[in-house]
Amino acid sequence: MTPVNTILLKELRSHFVSPVVYVVGAVFLLIVGLLAYLYIVFTGAQAIQLMQVQGQAQINLNDLVFRNLFSSIRFVLLIILPILTMRLFAEEKKLRTFELLMTSPIGLNEIVAGKFMSVFLLFMGLLGLTGLIPLTLSLFSDFDWYPVLTGYLGLALLGALFLSVGVLASALTENQVVAAFVSFGLLLLLWLLAGLGSLLGDSTIGQVVSYLSFMEHYDHLVRGLIDTQDLVYFATALILMLFLTHRVIDSTRWK
Repeated sequence: MTPVNTILLKELRSHFVSPVVYVVGAVFLLIVGLLAYLYIVFTGAQAIQLMQVQGQAQINLNDLVFRNLFSSIRFVLLIILPILTMRLFAEEKKLRTFELLMTSPIGLNEIVAGKFMSVFLLFMGLLGLTGLIPLTLSLFSDFDWYPVLTGYLGLALLGALFLSVGVLASALTENQVVAAFVSFGLLLLLWLLAGLGSLLGDSTIGQVVSYLSFMEHYDHLVRGLIDTQDLVYFATALILMLFLTHRVIDSTRWK
């Protein structure tokens, strides 16, 4: 068994014995299910109105249901994912097992990768359960699967970015609540960069600031546009967050 798998299995076991994971998962699925239901009901009401006025209804489920749903889920992830990551390193420091972990034969790269992969697999499991929504809807109506799949790709990449920021925040403190708030604050800052970039307009600075925010990159994927620039953004941001986590932990090891 590789060192990464050792850390991964250890973290997964601790996740599944923690009630926090079950509460977070239940809340996430409940909110996503409720949002999907509301968007579907709203779309059905629009179809009925068009039938009454025009005698026929052509409804685009991709625009009215899935695009709105994917746009709303990012708000949910902004709140939910910092709770999943807050304990990763903070709990180790609080329980005084951090020193034991640092002196183990497992390398620091493997520790960071294993802890990140544990929460990412949890997130992907929850995301996979939401796939029942388009599968069920496909039994009753037709829609284009391509933007739905790219939307899920966007959610996976966005979730990975959010989780990597959460891992970094957890490495900065031994207080889990503080770690959650730091993660939320950093993600909110990245979110607000999109608005700042809009205020700066089409200037070079404005374009750079807008690029640093995940909003535009995620929106492209939700609309069914796969651009190498967007994929490079998420990959670079993920690697940067994990690298900073590595540096933070490495610096605290020698204190």
